[in-house]
Amino acid sequence: VQLVESGGGSVQTGDSLRLSCTASGRTFSRYFMGWFRETPGKERTKLLSIDWNGEITYYTDSVKGRFTISRDNAKDTVYLEMNSLKPEDTAVYYCAADHSAAAFMYGGIEYWGLGTQVTVSS
Repeated sequence: VQLVESGGGSVQTGDSLRLSCTASGRTFSRYFMGWFRETPGKERTKLLSIDWNGEITYYTDSVKGRFTISRDNAKDTVYLEMNSLKPEDTAVYYCAADHSAAAFMYGGIEYWGLGTQVTVSS
């Protein structure tokens, strides 16, 4: 599976942004999809994931109520809708895919995108 993120950019505090991740190469609808983010000097942080039925799992409390994930299996695309953005949301955001939910829980995710930069200024 090849994953390509898009939609990153520079925004102001309180703004919204929607990231997209388009997959190619395999049957997208059978994969768990998720979003992570990374800032310099810190580990990549798991944010949330979505299974093939649309069930969402949040892994980071700081994004609950502000971020959500959705998928369009007909377009092989997963989205990250980010609202009420804060400067601490500044990071490179990565899309991830795996056929197993366990990979999102315990590590070892098989497929990653190259990331897209999100910068939130105050």
